Amino acid sequence: MNNWKQQKLGIVADVKLSNVDKLTIENERIVRLCNYTDVYKNSFINNEKSESFMLASCNENEYEKFILKKGQVAITKDSETPNDIGVSTYISEDFEDVVLGYHLALITPDNDKLNGQFLHYWLNTKQAKRYFENNAGGSGQRCTLVLDCIKSTPLYLPNLSTQEKIAKVLSDLDAKIELNNKINRELEAMAKTLYDYWFVQFDFPNEQGKPYKSSGGKMVYNAELKREIPEGWEVKKLGSLGEFKNGVNYDPSNPGEIACPIINVRNISASKIFIQNEDLDIIYLSESDVRKYSVNEGSIIIARSGIPGATRLIADIAENTLYCGFAIHFKLNDLTNKIPVFYFLKSLEEHIQSGSGGTILKNVNQGTLNSLNITLPKNNQIILKFNKIINPIFGNINLIHKQNQQLSSLRDWLLPMLMNGQVTVKEAEEKLRMAAEPSVEYKKG
Repeated sequence: MNNWKQQKLGIVADVKLSNVDKLTIENERIVRLCNYTDVYKNSFINNEKSESFMLASCNENEYEKFILKKGQVAITKDSETPNDIGVSTYISEDFEDVVLGYHLALITPDNDKLNGQFLHYWLNTKQAKRYFENNAGGSGQRCTLVLDCIKSTPLYLPNLSTQEKIAKVLSDLDAKIELNNKINRELEAMAKTLYDYWFVQFDFPNEQGKPYKSSGGKMVYNAELKREIPEGWEVKKLGSLGEFKNGVNYDPSNPGEIACPIINVRNISASKIFIQNEDLDIIYLSESDVRKYSVNEGSIIIARSGIPGATRLIADIAENTLYCGFAIHFKLNDLTNKIPVFYFLKSLEEHIQSGSGGTILKNVNQGTLNSLNITLPKNNQIILKFNKIINPIFGNINLIHKQNQQLSSLRDWLLPMLMNGQVTVKEAEEKLRMAAEPSVEYKKG
């Protein structure tokens, strides 16, 4: 960093605070609005991500000032907590109809002095975050970055060529993570479609390999469900398939002797299928509590609060991992039923989130879960065939999930090291070449 120059952001970039609200006003230009959450959740904005942006309107002056262009950076400027201000995203493409919304700042670098991607990563360093936290204004419970504060953000800049090389190393990692996420979304959709096809629409393959119900397979009326189910299938209480148990309530002031990772509600909400076990808190409990509240590979965890009904699987879990009192563990008697039961419980999560679950799903507890009706085939061969197809898909999802954990850790390690000159671009590129890549193949349909 000896030859890097300290510079204030406002000297090498133009900074504007957006005032474009979410309203749609007659005779104004219709645009898509890049909102606070869009900036907060995405490391970069491209056309694919913008497809879900909300519609709003703006006047011509606002359009000219806040239309998004490749190379710009947007940051959050208001929040209830200091940690959520100064969060940045990089604008990776030019747009004709996407403008930046309220509570955000748009930074347009001087292309001869500052690379936008480099700036985005600089704003993710501890130095930048500490600066924003220490200099945020506001009153009451709201933190605000005023224009002068943003313009005075201190930067340490190498020459433009080095900025571009550093940005490429880090953006290549983000691009790989994003590609992996896209693959996993498609794999997850494929698995869910397969479950629905077999266990909801009842179009599992018949003896001739044709879809059962669509091909005229016999359906029989079930009085308990008040609808037809395939002949040879049965309705069971979910509690008959395993044991539900609430998690541990622990007293930090009275620790035990065994260090245990613990699954909290935030770990459940941060994942989609598999618990992200690299981000678990550590607590200390007695041996008896460890035995009582341990989870194993194949366990199912259901949240009681936060996102009530949110259901996740346990895979590759560390020894002595426990689950908190705001979660319920379902230990199946027969792991053959794991994935059909998992998706059945995932439907509970979807009903709660959509508000269509009715009063029975408002309170997620053991009694409610035990009494739920699940429809399964009496012939175990159907589930075994289903598992033979679905298990490789889940295996690939988990493999990609673990690789993204490794890539994210590598990026988070490289970021400060590159930004303070402790690691050269050449050394960072070698780290990237050494990063393992999973061999994942899948077919649609």
